[in-house]
Amino acid sequence: MAEPRRKILIVEDDLDVVDMLNAYFRVQGYDISSVNWGEDGVQACQTARPDLVILDIRLPDIDGYEVARRLRGNRRTAAIPIIFLTEKRERGDRLQGLELGADDYIAKPFDVQELRLRVRNALLRAEQDSLTNPVTGLPDGKLVDERLSGCFGNLDWTMVVISLENLDIFRESYGFVASDDVLRAVSLMIQNTRKEVGGEDDFLGHLGPTDFVLISNQERANSLQERIRNRLKQSLHYFYPIKDREQSSARNTHLEFRSGVLQSGDGVFNSLDDLKLSLLRKRY
Repeated sequence: MAEPRRKILIVEDDLDVVDMLNAYFRVQGYDISSVNWGEDGVQACQTARPDLVILDIRLPDIDGYEVARRLRGNRRTAAIPIIFLTEKRERGDRLQGLELGADDYIAKPFDVQELRLRVRNALLRAEQDSLTNPVTGLPDGKLVDERLSGCFGNLDWTMVVISLENLDIFRESYGFVASDDVLRAVSLMIQNTRKEVGGEDDFLGHLGPTDFVLISNQERANSLQERIRNRLKQSLHYFYPIKDREQSSARNTHLEFRSGVLQSGDGVFNSLDDLKLSLLRKRY
């Protein structure tokens, strides 16, 4: 499975600068998008979260400081690295940007090679910090990969996968705060089930943004899956406002879940990606 391209959002109203950065960073292997207005920058980060934002301060509507303030004030976007790129050179402007939580501050005219290195360093710092999911607090990324990789040397393991589906559709109707509440509540149900039925060494983490993996053993796995399924089946309906509950259960776009169990004897897994794909295929 290929490594996903890092996504950079450029918020800049100088179209010449946008075109230059777009061309340069695409050649470097990044996935680039751009907007020219501050409000559009905030919306773009909330709709499709980038890995990093290059942000001008002087924008046609709200300034870059306000964009940064809104991003840092939203739980979903608070951890996005921000690099200010601006003509403002005064010490007070620089301090204001850093006080808002900017990761770096580069004055125009700038050296694009220096900007490339600063982007790389900011992404590396963010990657080191992103070991837990920002919504649920559960292990994510490399922490999960390490635990999954450790199973290759163990002949007795069983994994339970739980996937929450249609959360993006729910988010479109009820907003990011409501969808985060759903994801957090589902994670708590799974964590509580692990405490009640699982063992001390059982591991729970994110396989994807809405996918959970619970590493246990064969003796406990079926009980864990059954209890989790029962809790989710009884609960997902109640995340909708009362007036929408009947409608939500009648359509095929309402919140749903799938789960499955993968055991060490189910096949030969040649790589971590192979193991992950096999696990996701077990869902029903």
